[in-house]
Amino acid sequence: MTLPRLLIIAVAAITTFGAVLADLVIPDLAAQHAFNPSWPPHAKFHDAQYMVMTVLLGLTGLALALRRDRSTLLHAAAILAVPWLGMVGALLFPGTATYDPEFADRTVFVLGLHGQVFMAIVLLAALLVAAAATLREPRDTATRS
Repeated sequence: MTLPRLLIIAVAAITTFGAVLADLVIPDLAAQHAFNPSWPPHAKFHDAQYMVMTVLLGLTGLALALRRDRSTLLHAAAILAVPWLGMVGALLFPGTATYDPEFADRTVFVLGLHGQVFMAIVLLAALLVAAAATLREPRDTATRS
């Protein structure tokens, strides 16, 4: 299996499980999302919607990444980029923030970026590198990997 395919599979796994773990399972993080008493039901609905969407996109990307042709590998990378681009793009809307003020002391920053935004950038970079490497591979190599 080629490195680009392995990178895309890794991003697919993170995409599939990441939001559910962070927003629902890991207690300290879930307290800021699905179990945040300050969030109204509609906000929790959209968090649940996001979790379901990322699982579906992650599984779709994984299924495509496991197929043996180059075009589906590129499609997998594009599909897996959607929730991470959405996270970064959400910051462009007025009144949005990466964390609620009551959790400022429990928010993790990496290189000055909110941890989720940092992770989104790293995963998008991995997908970009994998897609570029896939396009550079000879066609017969990409179909055998």
